[in-house]
Amino acid sequence: MKKIKIALVGQPNVGKSMLINSISNAHLHVGNFTGVTVEKTEVLLRYKGYEIKIVDLPGTYMLSDYSIEEKVTTNFLCEEDYDLIVNVVDSTNMERNLQLTSELLNLNRKLVIALNMSDEAKKEGIEIDADLLSKLLAINAVKVSAVTKEGIQTLLDTIVETYEKELNESKLIFSQPIEEEIENIVDCLNKHHFKSHNSFRRIAINLLQNREKTYKKMHNDPIWIELQPILHEANKHLALHHGTEDMQDIFAEEYMAFNKGIIAEVVKQDNVAIQEINMTDKIDRILIHPFLGIPIFLFLMWGLFQLTFEIGSIPMDWIDAFFTWFGDVVGATISNAEVRSLIVDGIIAGVGAVIMFVPNIVILFIGIALLESTGYMSRVAFLLDGFFHRFGLHGQSFIPLVTGFGCSIPAYMSARILKNDRDRLLTLFIIGFMSCGARLPVYVLFAGAFFSQSAAGNVLFAIYISGAVIGLIAAKVLKMTAFKGHDEPFVMEMPKYRLPSLSLIWHTVKTKTYMYIKKAGTYIAAASMLVWFASNYPHNAGLVKEFTTKIEQTQNEQEKKLLETTLNEKQLEHSFLGRIGKFIEPVFEPIGMDWKMAVALQTGLAAKEVVVSTLGVLYSVGADADENNKGLMQRLHANISFASAIAFIIIIMTYLPCFAATAVFTREAGGIKYAFYLFLLTTGVAYSLAFIAYKTVLLLGIQ
Repeated sequence: MKKIKIALVGQPNVGKSMLINSISNAHLHVGNFTGVTVEKTEVLLRYKGYEIKIVDLPGTYMLSDYSIEEKVTTNFLCEEDYDLIVNVVDSTNMERNLQLTSELLNLNRKLVIALNMSDEAKKEGIEIDADLLSKLLAINAVKVSAVTKEGIQTLLDTIVETYEKELNESKLIFSQPIEEEIENIVDCLNKHHFKSHNSFRRIAINLLQNREKTYKKMHNDPIWIELQPILHEANKHLALHHGTEDMQDIFAEEYMAFNKGIIAEVVKQDNVAIQEINMTDKIDRILIHPFLGIPIFLFLMWGLFQLTFEIGSIPMDWIDAFFTWFGDVVGATISNAEVRSLIVDGIIAGVGAVIMFVPNIVILFIGIALLESTGYMSRVAFLLDGFFHRFGLHGQSFIPLVTGFGCSIPAYMSARILKNDRDRLLTLFIIGFMSCGARLPVYVLFAGAFFSQSAAGNVLFAIYISGAVIGLIAAKVLKMTAFKGHDEPFVMEMPKYRLPSLSLIWHTVKTKTYMYIKKAGTYIAAASMLVWFASNYPHNAGLVKEFTTKIEQTQNEQEKKLLETTLNEKQLEHSFLGRIGKFIEPVFEPIGMDWKMAVALQTGLAAKEVVVSTLGVLYSVGADADENNKGLMQRLHANISFASAIAFIIIIMTYLPCFAATAVFTREAGGIKYAFYLFLLTTGVAYSLAFIAYKTVLLLGIQ
């Protein structure tokens, strides 16, 4: 069976993903491009005796190296092996979209234009002559609609037809001065029989546009001695004709002129439709209103979080009950106590703690996918950009930061939407200051132990707000030090409002949830085993024998339970984890913490939920204690000072995320060195703020 490999290319918001989902009998494979965190979607289908593989490249406005996505797309198109390009174009915004099409014409590759959203263009009174466009560009153009599936069959037929035909010569012609200089460079390359998988015309255009990668390749070749003076003269010649030495501006002007000529020939628009205010404008008058915009957004996000935690808490209880039952069932089949403890208390309990939050994650993903697919998220980023820039953040940073209140793992993943590396890294470092759902049990426990019931709700609200404020201040400091430099201009396209595609939302939620379960479950399982081992070994046989005798001699059930809990506490104190806690206790003494609190913070590195159960064991209540355990609250209140409690809460708010989240951060940031930097940042902030808070509370004499 013959194979066709297609590069699917388009600018952002042209409907590439929806177009892929509209292709029937397609099998999607989602992963990442090699060496980067950019998502890669591939489609495999069979059609008319061909096996067609479509690689969905990241959306890009032009072929450049500005962002990771643009770099990936440009490198793939210029260097990878594929058979043809399918350029998806928004039919309602032809002038902007043809900018990328013009650059694709220079690649000297087989090309098909998919005029997507043709149904919307028709509603707006826009008529595109696809046949004339095909003749003018010498490439096939097909009207399609990913929503109605109009033209999908024709598009597939055109792909096969284009593949079977010979490559047509590009009809993209620049002005005479540029064409003259292109010809001079091509003649030089021909004279020296230069070898390259790119066309000589493409090399010439890249050199004239000062493409760094092309310059580096040519600079190491002997031909550069003759080519350099030709380029020098070419730059002087073009600067003289265009009144500027900026080659990017010169070519942008050339592409724009070419595109306007094409549009004048093939696009007709009803004058009445032009004068009408479309629905998008009407909605924007409300949603991005200077005064009402942000309150409306805050209300929508409040509603989303209410749904996330209120509805999500129902299946969470069921999942928790299932894992408890599953642990009991599995434990009953294992006779060896140590193996049973490892599997039940370590692996099943650890993985269950992560799976329990899947409903929250799913609801959050659905809400965010709905807001994104309708076009609203772009407007929110626009609304918040001015505020965020005061702290050195980008408008689009808002999305991963908000996601961080649910779980840091998907938040780190969603930082991919930031185009600039510096903005993305800065956002990644700040996400951990947004209190994830796993920290909530610890907050509830300490709020109940050290504050009145009426004040507990306000305390929780203050904790979440304080974490966000600390994150913004940290962003400002990082921007002034490690990430200093000029702010990137924030130019964001405002796509038209559209009804959400249920199939696209399902695909997005399914993919991201699977990635969350796969990554988090794997890391949590490993971390849980590590914590279990460190808290159970080495065994103190003498201690176990002593307490076993006492337990057997005691008839009172309450006393037995107390002895068992005391045994657990002493075993933990003599374990590797307890020894480490004793060893690092001097470090925590200045902020009012003993070795028990230090151990609880260590176990929290595996999963923040583990902190509560660790405190339950250490303070003689039991490992099954939860955040609503009144006995544990009383023991904490009796054994921990108010100043120490405040310091503990601050550290929970600000220190390193769990192992799973840290591993995902490392992967998204691009290396283990960034995990070390994150450790230094969060540890420094947590310890400094805890020390200040502890000393301040003591100074004020608050009990």
